[in-house]
Amino acid sequence: MAKENKAIEEKVDNDPSSKIEAIKNLIFGENIAAYNSEFEKVKKDIANKKKELENFIEDSRAELNQAIDNLSTDINIRITELEDNLAERAEHLDAKKVDKKVLGDLLISLGEKISQK
Repeated sequence: MAKENKAIEEKVDNDPSSKIEAIKNLIFGENIAAYNSEFEKVKKDIANKKKELENFIEDSRAELNQAIDNLSTDINIRITELEDNLAERAEHLDAKKVDKKVLGDLLISLGEKISQK
């Protein structure tokens, strides 16, 4: 241990930036490598979870877009059917309904014919 401390002291004297590293090594020693390893595992796990979430979001977005497209198509079909049905009923009503003016003229004409006979 004395040799290690002397080697560390020599490094500290030669390089000021290594002073922090030397202090970290003295205080934490082997634990710092284990902490770094754990942090790397956590980072990888977070990155994997993030990628999974991104994939899930993309899949959900695609499913929602497909559902919206299907719903839009269905609504357009139903609107077209309703328009056709309404047009058909309007034609049917026009065929059944007689204009009051035309009916009045027909009744006057019928009345005149009856009175002439």
